[in-house]
Amino acid sequence: MMRLNSASAVAARQAARLANDLACHLGAGLSWLWQLIRGEVEDDTRPRLLPLPMQHVRLMLMAEDLPRASLALAETAQFHPDTRPPEEQALANPPGRDYRETFAMARSRLDKIARILELEDSPEPGQTRVIDHDDLAALNQQLGTLWEDASRLEEDFRRLDEEERVLREQEAALENFANLNVDLGALKRKTRFLDFYIGLVPRENVSRLEGAVALAGHLLLHFLQRDNHAHVVIIGPSGEREKQLASVLSSAGFQALPIPEGITDKTPEQLEADFRARHQALEARRGALKQRLVDLRTKHCEQLLDARRMLLLAEPLVTLDPSIHGVKSLAVLCGWVPTRAIERLRENLGAHLQLPFALETRRPTAAERPLVPTVPTHNRLLAPFSTLVKQYGIPQYGEIDPTPLFAVTFLLMFGMMFGDVGHGAVIALAAYLARAKLKNFAAFGMAAGVSSMLFGFVFGSIFGVEHWLPALWMPPLQDPITLLKVALVWGIVFIIAACSLGIYNRFAVGNIQGALLAPHGLVNLLFYLGFLTGGWNLATRGGFGLWPGVIVLGSLATLAVHQWRHLSGPVGEKMLVVFIETLDTVIVYLSNTLSFLRVSAFSLNHAALAIAIFTLADMLGTFGTIVTLILGNLFILVLEGGIVMIQVMRLQYYEGFSRYFSGDGHEFAPLRFGEVKKLRS
Repeated sequence: MMRLNSASAVAARQAARLANDLACHLGAGLSWLWQLIRGEVEDDTRPRLLPLPMQHVRLMLMAEDLPRASLALAETAQFHPDTRPPEEQALANPPGRDYRETFAMARSRLDKIARILELEDSPEPGQTRVIDHDDLAALNQQLGTLWEDASRLEEDFRRLDEEERVLREQEAALENFANLNVDLGALKRKTRFLDFYIGLVPRENVSRLEGAVALAGHLLLHFLQRDNHAHVVIIGPSGEREKQLASVLSSAGFQALPIPEGITDKTPEQLEADFRARHQALEARRGALKQRLVDLRTKHCEQLLDARRMLLLAEPLVTLDPSIHGVKSLAVLCGWVPTRAIERLRENLGAHLQLPFALETRRPTAAERPLVPTVPTHNRLLAPFSTLVKQYGIPQYGEIDPTPLFAVTFLLMFGMMFGDVGHGAVIALAAYLARAKLKNFAAFGMAAGVSSMLFGFVFGSIFGVEHWLPALWMPPLQDPITLLKVALVWGIVFIIAACSLGIYNRFAVGNIQGALLAPHGLVNLLFYLGFLTGGWNLATRGGFGLWPGVIVLGSLATLAVHQWRHLSGPVGEKMLVVFIETLDTVIVYLSNTLSFLRVSAFSLNHAALAIAIFTLADMLGTFGTIVTLILGNLFILVLEGGIVMIQVMRLQYYEGFSRYFSGDGHEFAPLRFGEVKKLRS
């Protein structure tokens, strides 16, 4: 009995400990989920729905400390400059125009030198130090001297290339005239009574041209045929028929071959020997120039790397210049910083600056929201979806980041529309094998392939065959009506969610009227819910229902009154516009809902197309069957897969983003080392 009680006590303690651990893990998970929703996740590789909270900072410091402040801000990499026109008098001290111009000249010279010497190293800034104007001026002077040496070397290469080009042209001319056993010097010299024309004519025009020039009293000699052209010499008397002959030559597609200088006073053998000697001399000169290039690169490599480091350290101050203003020796610098980075920025400034400074922070005002940058999520798996979202726009500060929702809904719709284990595996494998070329989009392709495979198991389809795998649910063609109902429900949920997100986003950015009365606002959502409820009642009970009717009519009336108040013009014109806009609201929501039927329609199309290919293959022999199956599946993968991708993007952009995503924001671009930015004069 004692042992039993002891065992029960141990089991109770273990159960309590397990429950406590589960509670701790659950609490941590809920806390992280709340941070995710609030946008307070510290790790930028984790997805977030709401934007990272930002603060407007105002840094006041002595002007002579500006170079150190720029280094501190670049090291922190959390400061997005605010380039709004300053209210105070523009700062005339450093960096100033002289600093910017010297920096621009030095960087331009360094880029040209690096191009000539083929330098590829991009060093880190190394130990931070202040780069003043005197340092930049000295660097610019050194680079100017080195640029003169490099430009002379480049000019020598250019002259050598020009000589080689002339030599190749002379060789080509010699080859063209090699089969013409005449004195080229005589052909080139002008005579009083004879005209000579040497050139190319399309092969099919030779006979016609020969007859035409004969009428003009000229002779045509066909001395070489190469590819689709014939080399000809036309000889005839000079005189009044020159203009007539010129029009004939033009209509026949005649192209003149000029006789270059230097090949008319030597035999072909002498010319070939001369060409070989000149080629050898040019190669020797090129080898000497390449050696000079190697010596110059070796001699100045470290100097150029040091120059790059100096420019990396000077660049932050030049980039900040449009954001700097102040009075006399006091400088003021404004920008946007994530709330979580304020203290780190303050500590870094304290470690770098030698003179007192003040850092003021405040939350963005409602009027400033369009100016506040949005910090993106740097998640490797979501990177390709983020790229597709950016094609539509950047979330405005305060709006929900659509990337996680876009990724989930995109994969669900693609998988349902292209559900097949075999085809999905091919897509995923192709994306994996091409990951070096696809880069971030390799994850996108593999995710789409996996989604297709999962829905393939749901439908029991592998390369269009539906009897090899047991379906977890049902094949698409088994009950098309049910599949269409599922797509319709999916579309309704998608539209309601998109409208709800749009209402939240407008509230978040302070657009209260838009959240209530704008297209896809709260009143529109109430109309849609009432419309759906009335439609359900009509289908199941035979009547629309009182309350759904009241909600629909009330919503439409509210929208009509709102539109009427914002219109100007004759009463009849206003009535027509209001009627059309109100009718458009009904039609848009109905058509948008039915638009989602394509989700199931394409899954049915996929199955039907596979059946058609197998039916065609069964009508052929063994070899024809194999070829038909291979080409048919390739057709499904390339054509249907591409169409499905386009249709999913259309649903996302038009039915989703247009309802809840403005795309009017701009991305957080903090000051950091090594980012080349456009200089402002």
